[in-house]
Amino acid sequence: MKYDFLSDKEQSDLMAWHDSLDSNRGDRARLRRAESPEDILLMDSFFHFLKHMPEDFPKGSSKNKRRFSESQRFCVAALMAGLLSHVKSNNEALSFAKQLAGASKSSTPMSELRFRQLLKSSSIDDFYRRMIRAIRLLDNKVSIISLANDIVQWFWEHEQIEIDRQPTNRLAVRWATDYFTAPKNSD
Repeated sequence: MKYDFLSDKEQSDLMAWHDSLDSNRGDRARLRRAESPEDILLMDSFFHFLKHMPEDFPKGSSKNKRRFSESQRFCVAALMAGLLSHVKSNNEALSFAKQLAGASKSSTPMSELRFRQLLKSSSIDDFYRRMIRAIRLLDNKVSIISLANDIVQWFWEHEQIEIDRQPTNRLAVRWATDYFTAPKNSD
């Protein structure tokens, strides 16, 4: 799958950082205890995360030349570090939204009401709390790269850096399409 918001280098660095959390449980625990991305910005664990990433991580969309400002990069990186710390294992088989639909045998479907609330998250803190609930619902087994790309896209659109003119390229439409068209687990 092609990810428009993460370069190949960013993807491999994210996977390496996530793998390193198994041997650095203190960082994982501190990040998991954070109540908001703002809390994460004040942690040494966040700066350990940044050391694993390219200097200008995350850049933003690969579709155009627009990039995040430095403060936006820090905010989306904190959001990503906090949320990915809740992921115990990588499940590359399905996109995050398909997993939420219950297409995976190992996951419980997210109710349509909660899914709609997640789509309509109005603030970064609201999105953060709802995403933690979603990750837990999936038994903390999530496609790390799919989730990371979606976090960057959500922030990109939330901050209205650039809204794609094609509705089908927007995160909410893509998630809704994946969620409502995913085959439901019948077990």
